[in-house]
Order: sequence, then C-alpha cells, then structure tokens
Amino acid sequence: MTSDRKIKLDASTTQALTFETYPAAPQIDGVWFHALKKNRSENGAFMEYLRLNETGVQGLPGPLTPRQISMSWAAPGRINAFHIHVKGPQNELWCVLSGQLMVWLVDCREDSPTLNVQRKLILSGEQPMLVHIPSGVAHGYQAGDQGATLLYTMDAQFDIADPNEGRLPWNFFGTELWDEDRG
Repeated sequence: MTSDRKIKLDASTTQALTFETYPAAPQIDGVWFHALKKNRSENGAFMEYLRLNETGVQGLPGPLTPRQISMSWAAPGRINAFHIHVKGPQNELWCVLSGQLMVWLVDCREDSPTLNVQRKLILSGEQPMLVHIPSGVAHGYQAGDQGATLLYTMDAQFDIADPNEGRLPWNFFGTELWDEDRG
C-alpha cells in the first residue's frame, strides 16, 4: 500500500495514516431533497419556499398537500430526537432558515425496502433545501453552535389533545449518531 505514496513519512505517522472514503449516501425510500435558491442583491436576499396550486405544492419531486406550516427554534447543541408519526399519515418538508442542524433519518416502516436504513444530513440556512420525510421514518436533529430555525410543512394538522408524535429515546439508534466528528 505504500507503493502509491510519493511522499515518505516516518514510521509512526505511516502506521496511523488513513484515507477518507466517499461512499454514496444511503437512500431511504420516499425521502427526497429539493434545493432552494437564494436570490441575492446588495440589500439582502429573497428565496421562494413553496409554490402552491389547487393540487398542492408545485415543482417538487413528490406530492405533498400542505395542511400546516410551523417553525421550531433549537437552542445551540440541542438534541431533539427521535420522533415518528404512526397514528396517521404525516409527511413533512423541512427547511433550515438559519443556523445548522445535523439530522438523522431512520426508516422504521415494516414493509419498506429500506427498513432500518439510517441517513445523516446536514441542513443549513446558508444553503437551504427542502427534505421530504415520509410517515414511518423516525427523525431527529442536533442544533449547531449557533442554534437553528426550522421551518416545516406537514400534510396533517397538529392536534394538541392527541399528538401524532411517537417518541423514541434520543439514543435509541445508538449514542454514536450524535458524537462529534473529530476528523
């Protein structure tokens, strides 16, 4: 393996040396992404979130008819995980407007072709995108150092008397999900 290296290193460094790999991110059936575009000018920026018509949201990779739009503010470092919608269908579109979220998605749907697949995403207000989270996919996040503002659209309305938010412990899928990547 050292034959492909043009730079010679001391033995201890050579022994500890590893190389990053870049495998394709695991896919979860029904999860999709849609990049949003910030139109910048000298006095600020403008961005479209959703365009609607009589059938729901236009121009997305999949269907979603909005029934509620909500916001969530996450304190710096806050872990809000895991929740899953099981009492009835509730698909969501997430978009981080400011700050950063490390998001974990885990497919828990019994008959899904991607059952148990885990996917990590980094969502940021610097480069906003929509993420579609289908019913039965557990989701949770950890806010970055500056916290985050999350705008999300659902195709079901929240009922405070009977919430459709089943909770799993934050470490249900392993504490290592939330470990800091120290390179």
